[in-house]
Amino acid sequence: MRELDESVDFLRRRGFGPAVLGVVLGSGLGQVAERGPVEVSVAFGEIPHFRIPGAEGHPGRMVLTQFGGVRAAVLQGRLHYYEGYSLQETVFPLRVLLRLGVRALVVTCAAGGLNPEWEPGELMAIVDHLNFMGDNPLRGPNLEEMGPRFPSLVDAYSPVLLKAAEEAASRLGLVLRRGVYAAVSGPSYETLAEARFLRWAGADAVGMSTVPEVIVARHAGVAVLGLACITNSLCREHAPDHREVLAVARAAAERLGHLLEESAAALVGGAGGGERR
Repeated sequence: MRELDESVDFLRRRGFGPAVLGVVLGSGLGQVAERGPVEVSVAFGEIPHFRIPGAEGHPGRMVLTQFGGVRAAVLQGRLHYYEGYSLQETVFPLRVLLRLGVRALVVTCAAGGLNPEWEPGELMAIVDHLNFMGDNPLRGPNLEEMGPRFPSLVDAYSPVLLKAAEEAASRLGLVLRRGVYAAVSGPSYETLAEARFLRWAGADAVGMSTVPEVIVARHAGVAVLGLACITNSLCREHAPDHREVLAVARAAAERLGHLLEESAAALVGGAGGGERR
């Protein structure tokens, strides 16, 4: 807790005021943080106890900005388990973001498509997940000040926030799929057999992040909306390429930004005051 307090104190001294909405931007989606009036932007490397992302497409900055007039604290990029960090290290920036007082959290990512009916570039609202990472960020001593020892994940993704996002997408004329996200450790992409297995298990998309952050947010009682950009199809025997993944995600970032701006007020309102411990 001391390290969390030191990081939060540093950010407050740098001008990070209260933010009611938190956003995590995944691979190729970082530009979304720069759409609104940026109040403060700080590199991860400047913040005490933060590690620096090594994956391309993750700038590694914490940004205070606005979406639709709602003040938001944004992680412009994230740390990954496959970089050699522990899951506890990967979620540390998110825990700092939660300590800044956010009431609703939007986690975004790039994901490989497992549903044969979907096309690259489409956005998917995550309704549930499968954790195949082989670890859990809550493993070890429980941080009692942040949440219970055994948090329930039945409501991992808030139906209220999902409805708000879908209504915003409808107003904008955007396609927003619903699906289950499978998290794997990476960094290698899935074999065809693994992709078939994940689809058989009920997943519509697969990626190497997101789930640890969702677990930590729900542990703290913060309502979550998950949004995945389907960047490639694993149903077509086309070898994934990270440059292609980033290109598709960057092209979809504009639509994601519009969705956040249109839904931000409803997301915060939907989270209410009772979701957070």
